[in-house]
Amino acid sequence: MKITVVGGGSTYTPELVDGLARLRDTLPVAELVLVDPAAERLELVGGLARRIFAKQGHGGRIVTTADLDAGIDGADAVLLQLRVGGQAARQRDETWPLECGCVGQETTGAGGLAKALRTVPVVLDIAERVRRRNPRAWIIDFTNPVGIVTRALLHAGHRAVGLCNVAIGLQRKFAAHLGVTPADVHLAHVGLNHLTWETAVRLGGPEGEDVLPALLAGHGDAIAGDLRLPRALLDRLGVVPSYYLRYYYAHDEVVRELRTKPSRAEEVARMERELLAMYGDPALDEKPALLAGRGGAFYSEAAVDLAAALLGNESGGPAGPSVGGGGGRRAGGSPYQVVNTLNGGTLPFLPDDAVIEVQAAVGPTGPVPLPVPKLDPLYAGLIANVTAYEELALEAALRGGRDRVFRALLAHPLIGQYDAAEALTDSLVAHNREHLAWA
Repeated sequence: MKITVVGGGSTYTPELVDGLARLRDTLPVAELVLVDPAAERLELVGGLARRIFAKQGHGGRIVTTADLDAGIDGADAVLLQLRVGGQAARQRDETWPLECGCVGQETTGAGGLAKALRTVPVVLDIAERVRRRNPRAWIIDFTNPVGIVTRALLHAGHRAVGLCNVAIGLQRKFAAHLGVTPADVHLAHVGLNHLTWETAVRLGGPEGEDVLPALLAGHGDAIAGDLRLPRALLDRLGVVPSYYLRYYYAHDEVVRELRTKPSRAEEVARMERELLAMYGDPALDEKPALLAGRGGAFYSEAAVDLAAALLGNESGGPAGPSVGGGGGRRAGGSPYQVVNTLNGGTLPFLPDDAVIEVQAAVGPTGPVPLPVPKLDPLYAGLIANVTAYEELALEAALRGGRDRVFRALLAHPLIGQYDAAEALTDSLVAHNREHLAWA
């Protein structure tokens, strides 16, 4: 089996490589290709990747290349983890929206739109090249904003699934609180990428006992602390929102915080310099502890489980059941995993071609979302609003134009005022002109 990682020079990559080495019975990879135009980074990451494979006794071959076409040729699955414009673009995304009193964040609000505009054309070009060489290959998108990028891929007819690590992270934390294994925890996870709620936490599978009330009663303070939201809010909601909901539920508080501390991009850039220096040490043969602070925790487990299910290669071997994103495993069937995929009537208040993030049964024909009970209007209304924004954002990314950018910004619930949308449109175009063919 050949797996290709586009953006393989990312400092994330050793997390993925570690998972591939540990879970080789779940996903037996004969060849792992890391594709990246940044030759120096790629050499450092590739060297560590080979040492990780060697230490863990993985017999697979690791190839590094800047040649995208060679890298994707013959691949069974292509993982996308790229950042168009690098950390410098992220730094801008996180700062200029603050000038208008709006959240500066790379996946939502004005900064998220900027990233989508830079990213969607590049990803679609990569996907088209994949389709020309091996049309049966699956594309697994970890590139943010995952919902918009996955929607672009699916609307263009590609075999694609979006992946995020929020669900698997919550699954692991809940399992620790409950004193059970992650495989025992099935999340009723619903919403859009970076706009989700856990409406139930079931033991053993989708029909198991809902222990969310007991979880909140016994561990609500710890959960609220992780989310940086008041415990009283969780008690009133009776659900666990994604930590990204803090941008909505505490917008003004977040803006005040962001104006008084270094941006996340600055922190990550510093961390990446340290990580790359570590990766260059020929004695290092495991992922360093510092990588946990980089983000993407448990990405490897989620990615391995998803790729194994899509490629029809589950073994149920030493990796054990359900190493993926917040699911469980049906005896003799596909694992349940949290993915980004087409709505297809799952949430009846959304268009069928919207992309949602929910539990799905995943197999070689792709994800099939599990049924979702009727949602409280408190959540359904926000989901519908952000879905409308994502539709307009994709239109702006595909067709360009200042007016389309303005319409998307005006539709976003974190903006929604014409004067702010006008000013943000000017700033977005000014800071991203080199990446916008139409600007």
